[in-house]
Amino acid sequence: MAPNTYTVEFKPAQPKIKKYIPLLLAVIVIIADQITKALVVKNIPLYSVGASFFGDFLRIVHVCNPGIAFSIGQGWSVAVRGILFRAIPLIVIILVIGVYIRNDDFSLLQRWSISGIIGGGLGNLIDRFFRTEGVVDFIDVKFYGLFGLDRWPTFNVADSAVVVCGILLIISFLIMLKKEKKEAVA
Repeated sequence: MAPNTYTVEFKPAQPKIKKYIPLLLAVIVIIADQITKALVVKNIPLYSVGASFFGDFLRIVHVCNPGIAFSIGQGWSVAVRGILFRAIPLIVIILVIGVYIRNDDFSLLQRWSISGIIGGGLGNLIDRFFRTEGVVDFIDVKFYGLFGLDRWPTFNVADSAVVVCGILLIISFLIMLKKEKKEAVA
């Protein structure tokens, strides 16, 4: 009788390339954000309107924001802004990327959403590190007095990506929770 022989084959874990494809959105957001900001800086004088559409509903303007959302912190010292608006967001983005890479449970929609948020965060961080005047904002929308605002605070491509992808991420988590609740009941 021939002795039993077993062959053990070792296959190193291969990264699932599909989980990294959504990171292309981060790259696209960063590129689109930086190109649009460069065009605004080059073609529209600071604190002026470059173009208006639909009357004055949508305007392309050139402003710089040394603060964060809604100009919060623009009067703070440079040192405090440097820590709060550069170092902490950079650490958070690095942590988010780490979670993104290590977690295999995110859905495809969640991965795309997280990638858009990463891209938007990095787009604005580039401005915070390399533009002494602050983040370039240029999209100005009339808000018709809603919430006491005649115009919505000026924003950019990176801000748009963070907001839209953040909403999609929340919706995807709510859908996932609803699905898990249904499965638990069944």
